[in-house]
Amino acid sequence: MDRSGSHVAETALKSLARHVQDTEDYTIIEETLKMICKVIVVNPVDLMCNCYGSHVLRSFLCLCKGVPVDSAEFHGAKASKILAERLNLKVFQSDENNSQHLQQGFPNLLKSLVSGMVKCTREDIKTLQVDQYSSLVLQTALKLLAGNDQELLQIIPVLLGCKMQNLVEGKCIDLGIVRETVDLMNETAFSHLMEVILEVAPESLYNEMFTKLFKNSLFELSSHHCGNFVVQALISHARTKDQMELMWEELGLKFEDLLGMGKSGVIASLIAACQRLQTHEYKCCQALAAAVGSKNESSKCIVPRILFLDSYFSCEDKLTWNWAGGVKIQTMGSLILQAIFKFQSEWIQPFIMSITSMDAVHVLEASKDAGGARVIEAFLASDASTKQKRRLVVKLRGHFGELAMHPSGSFTVERCFNAGSLSLREAIASELLAVQAELSKTKQGPHLLRKLDIDRYATKPDQWRSKQASKQSAYNEFYFAFGSSESKSPTKDKFLSNASLQTSDPEELKNTGKEIDSDVTSTSMLDDTSAEKKNKRKKRNKDAGSEDAVGSKKVMENAVHNFLSQGRPDKKRRLNDRASSNASKQKLKF
Repeated sequence: MDRSGSHVAETALKSLARHVQDTEDYTIIEETLKMICKVIVVNPVDLMCNCYGSHVLRSFLCLCKGVPVDSAEFHGAKASKILAERLNLKVFQSDENNSQHLQQGFPNLLKSLVSGMVKCTREDIKTLQVDQYSSLVLQTALKLLAGNDQELLQIIPVLLGCKMQNLVEGKCIDLGIVRETVDLMNETAFSHLMEVILEVAPESLYNEMFTKLFKNSLFELSSHHCGNFVVQALISHARTKDQMELMWEELGLKFEDLLGMGKSGVIASLIAACQRLQTHEYKCCQALAAAVGSKNESSKCIVPRILFLDSYFSCEDKLTWNWAGGVKIQTMGSLILQAIFKFQSEWIQPFIMSITSMDAVHVLEASKDAGGARVIEAFLASDASTKQKRRLVVKLRGHFGELAMHPSGSFTVERCFNAGSLSLREAIASELLAVQAELSKTKQGPHLLRKLDIDRYATKPDQWRSKQASKQSAYNEFYFAFGSSESKSPTKDKFLSNASLQTSDPEELKNTGKEIDSDVTSTSMLDDTSAEKKNKRKKRNKDAGSEDAVGSKKVMENAVHNFLSQGRPDKKRRLNDRASSNASKQKLKF
């Protein structure tokens, strides 16, 4: 438990981890680990509460599970990763224990060690609950046992301080510890432990904790600087619409109060959970709009105030608040708006009206900020109408070259290009052509130049225009045939299966759009080649327009056939989409 000794122990554990894959050494290593376990359970409290011992013990637990001993995920997850999971930006993986990284482990040894540690520390549980280092050990143990419901049902009540003799048969939570446990959630160490407990708890235990520990205490906990994170975890792991209904009863009318206290994370988690469980979406949008603006005010103020939540709510006279120029856009405000723009357009009209009414100078300033750029991209990818999107895009005219030079701005430029009319697309291409030399030297520049086909625009502008027109025509025919999210609500449009009516709907349409892009590109190339031959024959010159139309029609038929006959894109396209998604996520670092 000293600094030097802990380094030696860590090195020894890493050495064992390297040799554990050797089947000849497995039995010897297992016997060695059993002896270490016997030593640990003799006096686990001192080891868990020591800063060096805590780290070694966490590494030892990882070795028993079969995950890397220096795994950051199990030693303490980063706040950005937790936030991404809570806001539906990353799939929850705790119950899978990152199985793709699992090596040969000793699962039975892990269970017996954790069970023995908890049993031996039962009398000292109050100390362990509030100690920083023991809390980290318990968090690691719980994450490694995620999915082992029987083990968790035995361990978690002890960690909450329940007296086993006071428990009613079939129940896990002792009513006598409720008030004390709620108060403990305002302690830093225990609040972190409680977040993990909510993350890994079996459904029956989660339901019991929700009913006995949290019901009628949500706003009280949300108001505290530690307790609000526990509430975020509770909301993010809600299982049913009924649970969301109870949460809404306590928090639905408190949006303005929570934002005023700086607890925007609770609001963001609530919005994301409503989205995930498909309940209270419209009420969420209404409550958020009302929290940042009165009925007598124009909706124009909504988006700017959310982008600068702290600045707005710290202003004494909120009616005189103006755009906070030169100030970094708040991360949580950006994330809230990104979540809002995932809802159906009929629910978010005040937000759409607000963002499209922003002054051009403010749109440009937001586009240069990483958080603001993501909000604009979310709007351009939303269910809003094409006309509404173009109202925003046109405000950036004359600045696309400047934006493209920014690492995050290049994504915004691409979104604007896709949303723009043919004249807007040509304006964007013209501005990028003017900075092509400088842009090609940046990390993001070559990809953007290829994506928008700037080389073709520079050398063969007429062909570039023809290609864009064909592409637009194909999209128009597709949406005319099947309708788009702009005109049809997912709850009303029944031509697709129920599975396709989920929130992943836009992704499926996006993949179909990529198929159309691909087909139109190849058709355009064939047209270019055949055009040279047609120039030699006047007769075919007259028929070129009709042949292009037939080609476009065939492209449309192929795209529609692929869309209807294939439930999923082919493997190659999935890999390409994943690579593109990973590239986009590089800028989603909070």
